[in-house]
Amino acid sequence: MLDDLDRRILRYMQDDPTQSLPELADRLTLTTSRLSRRLDKLRDAGILRGQRAVIDWQALGYAVEVSLRVTLDKTQPRAFDDFIEAAREIPEVTEIQTFLGQVDVRLSVIAKDMGHYQEVYRSRILTLPHIADIESLMHVARIKSEESLPV
Repeated sequence: MLDDLDRRILRYMQDDPTQSLPELADRLTLTTSRLSRRLDKLRDAGILRGQRAVIDWQALGYAVEVSLRVTLDKTQPRAFDDFIEAAREIPEVTEIQTFLGQVDVRLSVIAKDMGHYQEVYRSRILTLPHIADIESLMHVARIKSEESLPV
């Protein structure tokens, strides 16, 4: 379970993940070795799973984002596994989520423009296995996309 120090460590890391270990230790008024042990504990517990760069895909020339809500043919025993395995191979698919309910899977897809999206949709998405139904939702605006968690 997290104690107050663990929560402070996580908040400071979310606030500025680029800070060095000595800088973070200084902000927390800890020794570097004590902070290092705490970070190891958080990693071992699976709470802290690494650090990564958050890339602005729009700055790379992608202008279109679409959510695809997919219903699979669940009469096929491997429908989920086959679909997800194939969807992972599409570079423009940036996120895959599975659900319980009428919609089985949601894919986030990015494209350079509508022509590129149409190409990806027709040649890659529609060829995915076991699709029974698919609905496309064009993103208009991202209102909240928070990477930080309330700890």
